[in-house]
Parts: sequence; structure tokens; C-alpha cells
Amino acid sequence: MDPFIGTGVTDLPPPHGVAASWWWPKPQIGNTHPGATYPLGMVSACAYSGAYPTGYGRYDLSTEGVPPAMYDRQVASGFTHFQQSGTGAIRKYYNYFRVTPMLQPLDDLGQTWDLQDEVATPGLYAATLASGIRCEITVGPKSAVHRYTFPRHRDARLVVDLSLGGLAIPYGRTVPLRAHLHTLAPGVAQGEIVVEGAPLAVHVECDTPQWRQLLWYDRRLMPGGTRLDFDHIRPTTLRPFGLMWAGPTEAGQVVELRFGFSLRGVDRARDNLHADCGPGPSSFRSRLAGTTPAWDDHLGAMEVEAPSSDQETVFTTALYHSLVKPCLAPGESPFWPADGPFAFDISTMWDIYRTQLPLLTTLVPDRAVELAQALLYICEEEGNLPIGYRMARGADQFSRQGSALAHTFFADLCRLGLPGVDWDWALVHLHNDLRRTYGEEFLLRGVAHPISHTLDLAFGYWCTSRIAEHVGDAALVDQFAPLAAQWVNAFDPVTGLVRDSTYYEGGKWNYSFRLVHDMAARIALGGGDAEFVATLDRFFGFDAPPVTQPGVRPGVQEMVAGYALHRFEGLNNEPDMEAPWAYQYAGRPDRTADVIHAVVQNQFGVGRGGLPGNDDSGGLSSWYVWASLGLFPVAGQGLFLINAPAWRSSRVRVAGGELAVETTGFVEPSPDRPAQYVRSVRLDGQPLERTWLTGTEVHRGGRLVVELGPEPGRWGTVVRPPSDSTTPSHAA
Repeated sequence: MDPFIGTGVTDLPPPHGVAASWWWPKPQIGNTHPGATYPLGMVSACAYSGAYPTGYGRYDLSTEGVPPAMYDRQVASGFTHFQQSGTGAIRKYYNYFRVTPMLQPLDDLGQTWDLQDEVATPGLYAATLASGIRCEITVGPKSAVHRYTFPRHRDARLVVDLSLGGLAIPYGRTVPLRAHLHTLAPGVAQGEIVVEGAPLAVHVECDTPQWRQLLWYDRRLMPGGTRLDFDHIRPTTLRPFGLMWAGPTEAGQVVELRFGFSLRGVDRARDNLHADCGPGPSSFRSRLAGTTPAWDDHLGAMEVEAPSSDQETVFTTALYHSLVKPCLAPGESPFWPADGPFAFDISTMWDIYRTQLPLLTTLVPDRAVELAQALLYICEEEGNLPIGYRMARGADQFSRQGSALAHTFFADLCRLGLPGVDWDWALVHLHNDLRRTYGEEFLLRGVAHPISHTLDLAFGYWCTSRIAEHVGDAALVDQFAPLAAQWVNAFDPVTGLVRDSTYYEGGKWNYSFRLVHDMAARIALGGGDAEFVATLDRFFGFDAPPVTQPGVRPGVQEMVAGYALHRFEGLNNEPDMEAPWAYQYAGRPDRTADVIHAVVQNQFGVGRGGLPGNDDSGGLSSWYVWASLGLFPVAGQGLFLINAPAWRSSRVRVAGGELAVETTGFVEPSPDRPAQYVRSVRLDGQPLERTWLTGTEVHRGGRLVVELGPEPGRWGTVVRPPSDSTTPSHAA
């Protein structure tokens, strides 16, 4: 398990075979951070350098190619709370309440120190600053506990900066609009900042009350002051402010800071701290002792028989990264008076809806239902099912990237019959959401641009019709059927690809092989099985020469030439992440095996450079988890496509018990070996001619035995996964 995977520039061995022909247009870095997190919790805490995009690390803003370096080594000016996980193309994000342990005067606040002896495990981040101070942080669902071990010094200090937010890049600073800070008693203070419309409150306690406790403003101490109030702050008037504890230390002296957070005020922040960490004053060990088993339980939901410790590390870390976001924060909605489910950091829904949300639904179905309820509350209060939702006011800030993506998540939950969702209530909001933003254009013209929205909306209507069917609304089912069928309007029947349009990332080839709900008709539109497979082969670069990847600050012509290859992006980006499984609908599961083997074996590795691109809130990592297991969820359709596993055996804890995936004829895969192919499959002892499991079968558990061989057989060449036009019943 290595949370440092993905924090550095992509550094993988030279690719073998078809993987060498894939072109990577997006930033070649995972953009993860190694900070302390809690499974799906609202708090993270990590060393802060101000680097893009999480505040941790060495790199500057980058939207393509190799990110330029801001620093030549790992440095930090302190430790902040709330970070994104693996996102990109975002100029400022979070990093609130920086804590800086110092031996220098307050005037030196903001300088950076080299980071030494970094350690990261699930729930723990630790490092030693070049000043000699050892820093350790753990977190709970709504809290963080810092532990600092000081050298001998006459006037050590812990400085909490409430004014800092965002990143140390141009236009990267987040400025609080309002702020209030109040010292309550020796070692106790409370505060609240309003940032991007969200009121974030903190209750903080220091376990060394004999130290001096001071407020400060503009790096000047305010002896005797107990309150700081700023009713209106502008970027031009912001001066740093916060509080500080200071006093003499002996060598090895330990000081703890405890933070409770809330979006519903300082009193709830205090209650959250005490609920997570007890009454104190010290709680680092007990909080870590609660967070570690929580991670052990979540990560223990899957086990694989890995041939090497490196491969086990890659898998376990991918599972870890898949369970960091979204942030589930029940009772914490700052925008409406409800104590029910609330969530934020539903970031890059266009990445996570296909891989990470099905993983949550499989491993932690109760939390998936909680997320679904939170989405419905957000829609009811703010008017949209979010495409992206941060700790900020406004649910639809990312609408250009996609439409109606949450509908797939709801369709899968409904099909499984998981309790806890009022489906009549859900249907109202799912239907209303389809008619907003790009949905109006789709209703008027049967097409929406960017053309990918046409596919989003048509599938959204199809998924919503499954829910209408569930609640018995036959009129809506009939109304939605022709709208769902308008996915064909996205395609050019001459080329068999989606029509020319503008695109959010990628090009028309990257969006042309989506697993629509009627793949039989899609393949016929593309000229039939043989022509469709030939087009896919071209896209994946079979028999194509190796390519050179973009470097630092690639030029316009270099990028234009790369996009002109019309090539699979090799999981450097996610618009085409499901395309390898399109082969199965044309009777070629062997080609799926070839591509998945090449991705799993070439595009993921150990070390800071072990990811091929932005992890995007676990969207990329959860793809690896599924692909290496030999299963892939077709989001919204209740299907899991079967492929050759990368492990001799694996175990998945599901609602019904356990799904065991075993193999016969297994040969340990490696980048320089050819793929293995599925020859036959047995489910609970019975032969399985079809190439998929239903969601119900996966969640029920059982024993899946996959026979592998060096050559393809007949399995999967005759029986095709279901398509809307070939399936007499929608039940799967």
C-alpha cells in the first residue's frame, strides 16, 4: 500500500506491444496526494507546498504533457486540510487552515522547508521538516489530529493560518469573503471562514494550555485580543490572520492540535471533534487507532493472489484511491436546513460514473445509497443533479463536461433493489434534470452539442425509463422510449463515428466507442461486426508504429499531430476508458483481452510516477481494480462484462457474502508476454456461455471459475451482451 503512487510525473517502463502506439494528451501525472484520509470522509490533511492541484508536491499547473516543476525537491510551508484527489485542470482548490510548526519569528511564516522521512499509510501522514520538527497527522470522518515533536527551543510555536486557501500559482489563491475567530479559553479556539460561498467552521484545541495563546493579523501579534472579525474581505484587502500557541520546548516534547470541522457552525464543529476524538486533551493515538481499522475493513473487501509485492501494492493502492472520494458528510449541508445525507467532492462525475460509483455500489452499498440521497437533496435544493459538486455553492459548475450522468448510478441502484431510496421522489428529479441545460436543446432538436451530450441524454432517458418502469409509470416509459433511441443522432452513418463537434477533451474517435444501451444497432450502424472491429483495431493502434509522448509545455503543432492519430489514450485520460469492452459486443472478447492486458501491465506501476494520468477522484484507479479482476461494470445497465483476470484468484466482499473469481490454466502476466484468453466460464459450477454477469449475480456472490488459455476459443463469439433492440425484456 503506497499513497505516494501518482504524486509524481508518470515514470513507467517503456511500453510493450500495442501499448507503445497509444498517445497521451493530458497531464502525465496522477495528481494524487499522500495525505491522511478517512474512507469517504470529509477531511484530509497533508503537507502544503502550494503546488498544483492538491497543494502537495513539486509541480505547476499543467493541462497537457509533462507538468513543469515548481520545486526541485519536496518542500512544505505547513500542513493544510481538505484536498482534492487526482483531479486536474482546476486552478484553485481548498487547502484551508494551514498549520505551521515554527522555531522562527512569525515574520517568516510562508517560507518552505525541505520534507524528510515522509511516511504515508491509510489514515496517517508524517514527515520531518528541515527545521527538525517531526510532524504527524491523522484524521477522522470530520476531524484531524496533529502531533508535533519539537527539538529543544526557547520559543517554539504552532501557527494556524485561517486566511490561506488555494494554490501558490497565478490566480490560485482562494480568498475568504468573511471570517471570524474567537479564543474561548486556554488551549481552545473557534473560527469560521466563508469561502466560495461555503461557511467552513473549525473548533481547535491545543493540549499545551501553559503555552501563550495569541491572535495575529498581518504577521503581527495581538496580545490580549480574543476576537478577530472580518465582515467583508476582498482580494485586494486580504492580510493573513490566525492564531498561535508558543512556548519553550525540551528535546522530544510533543504537542497535539485537534481540529473539528463543520459546514454548520462552530458548535457543531466542536461536537464533531468530540464525537470523533473524545473529550481530549490528547487523542492522536486513539484517533489513529480508529481510522486504521476503518481502512483495513474497506481495503479488506477485496483480496487478490498477486505474484509479487509490487503488483499487490499497485492493486491495493488503486483500491485505496477509489475509496477516498466523494466526501460523505451527513448532517453537514450548509445551504439548507436538513440533517440528512450530504456530500461534496463529487468531482469529475464524467470519470467516476462508469467505474468508481459501481465500485462503491458493490463494496459499500449503504454508502452508495447515502450518496444517492445526498444527490437528490442537492437537486431538490439547487435545481440540478450535479455533474460536479465541491465544497462551494452551486451544483452545476461543470455542465460543459457531461449531462445526466448521475442517472446511470440511480438506474443501477434501482435495479439492485437496494433499500433507502424513495423512487417516486427520485423519478421526479431525474426527469426534471433531463430537461435542464443541454437537455432543452436535446428535446427541441434531438441532438445537443458537444455531441457527447446527445449520448449522455439519450442514455439518461433510457436509465430513467428503467426507474419509471420500476415505479409502474407506463406513460413515462412510453414517453422516454423515443428519446432514448435518439442516441443514433450522435453518429454519422457514413463514417460509423460520432459526428463532428466540439469536445470536452479528446476527439470524435475517443467518444465513438461508448457502450450505448443498443450496441447491436450501434455496430450495425458502423457497418457490421467485421467493419466495427476493424475500426476499433485502428483506434487501438494494432500494427501501428510506436509514438512519442508530449513533453514539458508541448507546442500547438505537436498536440494537433497527436490528436490527428485518432488513437486510444491508454488511460492517460478517461473519455474512452470503456472502449476496450466494445469488442465483446462484436463477438471478439479476445481483442478485449489484448487491450486490457496491455493497459494493466504497461500503464500502472509502483513509485510516485506509477499512474499514466490524472486519477480523477478514483475514476482511473477503480478502472484498474475492475479490469485486473476480469470484470467491468456497464454503468446503468446492470451488467459486468467478463474478461481474463490479471490474478490467479481474487475475492470480493459483496452484500450477499463473497464473489470468488478463480482461474484454471493461469500464467502470470507481464508486459512482455501475450495476453491470455477466456476459454470457458463456470458460475457456481454451471457453464456460462454468456460473457457477462448481472448486477444481481455479482451482489449475490458465488464462485466464478474462468478457464484461460494462450489462444482464443469459441467462448463469447456467439452469445453477445444484451442490447435494447435484441432483448425482449429489460430485466437483466
